[in-house]
Amino acid sequence: MTRWYEGPLAAFDTETTGVDVEQDRIVSAAVVVQECAGGRVRSTRWLVNPGIPVPAGATEIHGLTDDHLQRLGRWPAPVMEEIARTLGEQAAAGRPVVVMNAPFDLTLLDRELRRHRASSLARYLDNRPLTVLDPRVLDKHLDRYRKGRRTLTDLCAHYGITLDGAHDAAADAVASMEVVRAVGRRFAGRLERLSPAELHTLQAVWHAAQARGLQAWFARNGSEEAVDPHWPVRPELTTAA
Repeated sequence: MTRWYEGPLAAFDTETTGVDVEQDRIVSAAVVVQECAGGRVRSTRWLVNPGIPVPAGATEIHGLTDDHLQRLGRWPAPVMEEIARTLGEQAAAGRPVVVMNAPFDLTLLDRELRRHRASSLARYLDNRPLTVLDPRVLDKHLDRYRKGRRTLTDLCAHYGITLDGAHDAAADAVASMEVVRAVGRRFAGRLERLSPAELHTLQAVWHAAQARGLQAWFARNGSEEAVDPHWPVRPELTTAA
């Protein structure tokens, strides 16, 4: 029997105007699908004209300028619907979706759908469960005492994954998927008997515990920064843009 981390997986990633899920916008996105480890990767990409200026700091990260997005990007409303429907297709197929730092990308998509489609990600999933695998949550739980940062670049280096073209949505999605496969192999004794659906439920618990730990660390260091414990999508705020 094929272990889940060797079987079909999809992955989703975005590039954005910033890091505020309530205010910032998606400028590019990708969903990649691979039916088995080492198999051909199918990629669907989107480029978006967000309708707001792209800060210079964001452009420095992903290389997407206002001029480029205005010339080649599509309007957000149809793009957000296409992305949501593509994720809904993964849910309908029972294919787990890898999302690095899921509360960021999935929450931002949800807010874009509310902003441009007067809808939500949950509505597009149509009551079909989206099984999410978050390499950051998995790695942090399974190797919790390892020192150092856990960005996608860091995880790729730790697990020996080649990341070509970092901060390109499709490249990051493929790398995230490969990290999850590597995590599965390294911790097979702890993971192979769990289904992706069971792991989805466990990750919500693990992320909440990780958030509480980070919140306590902030408090000890005099920071008032709040850490949201919700995973994989944060609840809507009444003050959202």
